[in-house]
Amino acid sequence: MSEQELRLIDANLNRLREGIRVVEDIFRYAYNDKNTAKRLKELRHQSRINLYNELLDSRDIKNDVLKKTTSSEQKRENLKSILIANFKRAQESARVLEELTKLLTTNKSEVFKEIRYELYDLEKEMNHISF
Repeated sequence: MSEQELRLIDANLNRLREGIRVVEDIFRYAYNDKNTAKRLKELRHQSRINLYNELLDSRDIKNDVLKKTTSSEQKRENLKSILIANFKRAQESARVLEELTKLLTTNKSEVFKEIRYELYDLEKEMNHISF
């Protein structure tokens, strides 16, 4: 894989796992929802690619042209707004990974597709919770 492709995968793997972790921790610590937190933890553990050294070598944070936080990312109103933002972040990253991992193997692409759909389902379930 090219350096650019690896960099895309690295950024989106980080984004996916970080987004899932935020949602997981809210369900675990704020809502004491063991089942949802466990489902999210499982998704986070599924979101791995065995290219650690290659991905780390491709990381180039100094030249990230959009690393500065936007104003919409700096403002959250409540836990629900944090959940929504992080569900969307994780879903978008899963979609990017679904496409990029087609360059590696369709099996991995299907894993990220399944993660994305599970996140859609969890988001829908979350919407019925009163905050």
